[in-house]
Amino acid sequence: MSKAAELAKAGETLTNQPSGRKNLVTNGAMQVAQRSTSETGKGADQGYFTVDRMLYFENGTTDVRFTQSQATDVPTGEGFATSLKFDCTTADASLASDNQLVIKHRIEGQDIQQLKWGTSNAEKVTLCFWIKSTKTGTFIIELSRESRKISQAYTVSSSDTWEKKTLTFDGDTGGSVVTNDSANRLEINIYMGVGTNYSSGTLDTAWTGGTNANRAVGQVNAFDSTSNNILFTGIQLEIGSQATNFEHRSFGEELALCQRYCTVHNMSGDADEYVIPYSQGQVDSANRAEIHILYPEKRAAPTITVTNPTNFKVMTGANTAITAAGFSGALVGTGIHGANLFWGVSSGVAVNDHTGNIKNIYLFQNTGAITIDAEL
Repeated sequence: MSKAAELAKAGETLTNQPSGRKNLVTNGAMQVAQRSTSETGKGADQGYFTVDRMLYFENGTTDVRFTQSQATDVPTGEGFATSLKFDCTTADASLASDNQLVIKHRIEGQDIQQLKWGTSNAEKVTLCFWIKSTKTGTFIIELSRESRKISQAYTVSSSDTWEKKTLTFDGDTGGSVVTNDSANRLEINIYMGVGTNYSSGTLDTAWTGGTNANRAVGQVNAFDSTSNNILFTGIQLEIGSQATNFEHRSFGEELALCQRYCTVHNMSGDADEYVIPYSQGQVDSANRAEIHILYPEKRAAPTITVTNPTNFKVMTGANTAITAAGFSGALVGTGIHGANLFWGVSSGVAVNDHTGNIKNIYLFQNTGAITIDAEL
């Protein structure tokens, strides 16, 4: 390519880049892990275990078990501090035909309007990431929206070595225009293992309605040995056909983006044993306290769960501590900004008595948490 052509290509790439934030992936550097930094014995179910916004998804039943962690093993000299690590602890060398072992990252419709997918002006996108895998060979990345999918293969060449991968996908000119809403409108599917139901056909490298057999053809099994580890970091999805340098955002910015989907209130990072991160309330019936809490605006009305609810104490307006007997749920109509939580208490105070008003609620041991979850 001539110098003039190179400059023209660079100009085209810069023109196609959106103003403001370029990385459509939240927490691509694996900085934020509100729920936990390490979870053992995973693989029998799916969910967000450690690093925020990175969903472990599985289909079918498998013997695979692993420890998932926010690791400090990262590519040297690239500005990353953390990665998402899977350490295989129980292998399954022969996955069932319906098995899928996938990392999913889901993106709201209102965050991808600039892609113009579903129109003749659909933009190409480029996905760049770092991978370190004991298992070498062919791996698959899939983009999925509604019932439409496109896949690409890449190769891990060296065992247990950080490698940077770049894949460019055509924009989807078919299907419907991306809805401008807060629902799941784009998935990045990072395959780590599949059964024959997803690998027995011909890989779909163009947008299509999607046949399961064509989705992950050639994908190796990263969990076929207990010696296997697989790590990821630096995931970036951007408009255009050229990969640019990873967009390093501050921890505070990344945390705020993650908290649109999940907020965890716990003792982590607090030096004082008695912390009051919650709010006020009242005793609304015998042996039940109603606590009002606020949280960063959520994508949708969240699900609220409490871990170790008896490790919280309720304090009355008269500075009397009432031992919490258990979390009994959130008020119907939990909102995107806050909720009322019902807490059983082991000793009653007068209902609606001034001295019975709830002054605050706090953790008295560091093994409790309130999780406000509005994940896609």
